[in-house]
Amino acid sequence: MNSVDTRNELLQLLKENHVNVQLSVPQLVEKILTRDEGSLTSTGAISVVTGKYTGRSPQDKFIVLEESTKEKIEWGTTNQPISEAVFTGLYHKVIDYLKKKNEIFVFKGFAGADKKSRLPIQVVNELAWQNLFVHQLFIRPTDDELLAHDAGFTVISAPNFKADPAVDGTNSEAFIIISFEKRIVLIGGTEYAGEMKKSIFSVMNYLLPENNIFSMHCSANVGIEGDVALFFGLSGTGKTTLSADPNRRLIGDDEHGWSSNGVFNIEGGCYAKCINLSREKEPQIFDAIRFGTVLENVTLNQESRIPDYDDGTLTENTRAAYPIDAIDNIVLPSIAGHPNTIVFLTADAFGVLPPISKLTKEQAMYHFLSGYTSKLAGTERGITSPQATFSTCFGAPFLPLPATRYSEMLGEKILEHNANVFLVNTGWTGGEYGVGNRMKLSHTRAMVQAALEGELNHVETVKDEIFGLNIPLHIAGVPDEVLQPVKTWSDSQAYELKAKELAAQFRENFKKFTNVSEEIEKKGGPTS
Repeated sequence: MNSVDTRNELLQLLKENHVNVQLSVPQLVEKILTRDEGSLTSTGAISVVTGKYTGRSPQDKFIVLEESTKEKIEWGTTNQPISEAVFTGLYHKVIDYLKKKNEIFVFKGFAGADKKSRLPIQVVNELAWQNLFVHQLFIRPTDDELLAHDAGFTVISAPNFKADPAVDGTNSEAFIIISFEKRIVLIGGTEYAGEMKKSIFSVMNYLLPENNIFSMHCSANVGIEGDVALFFGLSGTGKTTLSADPNRRLIGDDEHGWSSNGVFNIEGGCYAKCINLSREKEPQIFDAIRFGTVLENVTLNQESRIPDYDDGTLTENTRAAYPIDAIDNIVLPSIAGHPNTIVFLTADAFGVLPPISKLTKEQAMYHFLSGYTSKLAGTERGITSPQATFSTCFGAPFLPLPATRYSEMLGEKILEHNANVFLVNTGWTGGEYGVGNRMKLSHTRAMVQAALEGELNHVETVKDEIFGLNIPLHIAGVPDEVLQPVKTWSDSQAYELKAKELAAQFRENFKKFTNVSEEIEKKGGPTS
């Protein structure tokens, strides 16, 4: 099947009478309730349960091995290759399956708030609630934009179509397959809506660098004077908390591009974790959960329909999907200038990384490639002590190209725009997890604030002997001894042993980057 055949088959499907195109939020809510796909909550949100798949299924994600892209993709366990024959077979089956449904749903919109580089997308859904999800998560077109809309990529999601691995060539009943030549993402067997969001992010992580635009898994905000900040960090590092600053406007909370014009949000909505959510802790997210929001796997009181955000019975990965304009204090459209400050967040459970350090360009590239944080004891079966975890470029599961492509773009952007980069440890101090204490949020906020306001650009620093990091000696609102981890430990020898243990893990992880310049490894990583 060539690209023309694929497109014709899709066009024929979309001409069928049972296709609902671009339904409004109220229309979709009515469909969801009529079709018994979800429940209405006390706040007017739609609550759904996604079955056995309550998170992404990385072992079921594939990229089609195609002539035009096979030399560009970084193949491996993250980007698993699958043949064109397997894709074609499943594509035929899914299209035939959708033709037989009573109705299906289509959303047309965009990925990328910058009109010069955005990707027109369409999403074909078996389920009305998933169509509401993409309506809220992606960028919604104006009436004029809709008339001129021509999809550059199509997502087809049929959760109730299950593959037969023995026949279809998949690893399980679920599959998420990206074909860059056919410009299609094919999803089946899993109802978890995050697969659609992250598939398009993977697509953008391939397409944007091809157009010399740096794609990033980060949050972004902008100050009153137009100064832009980026926050990179894995789960549990405080990215959402620290980027939600009442004195700064949010550009976006998860996915961005950095072009010659500046920073732009890839999405038009937010997909917020809501386990243990409360108005006191995260008022913006709590108040955004209203009519039109999709709640995934949140337990409801069946009589009052009040969500119980503390209940993780179905999963700890409970989620809320809502449009970005459900939040106050945002930038619309979601674009801004070039970043002045870049913050890498880590939650170091070993208690040895400085709470803040200013990075050189080489250190920034090294720590960007490393993408370090810690898994804590008790978070996963078998983990009895803190474990270092590394996610390349703070987004390894979504990077189709070699990691060095992204790190080189970061280095170029830092030089071109004189951006200041900081490594911020929101983890432990005074000892490792179980001995020391979590860094005080008030101290972290004071340090980040100082970084954003340029106060740390020319301050006196001391060099960490093990990690080679430049640590400020004084920051207003933070005790001096907190800034240097060794001074917070009661036993300096124990500190040195633990620090060298983590440094060794950094070096071991970095061995996988075989085509990184020696300068990055020498000048960017631990010194002992």
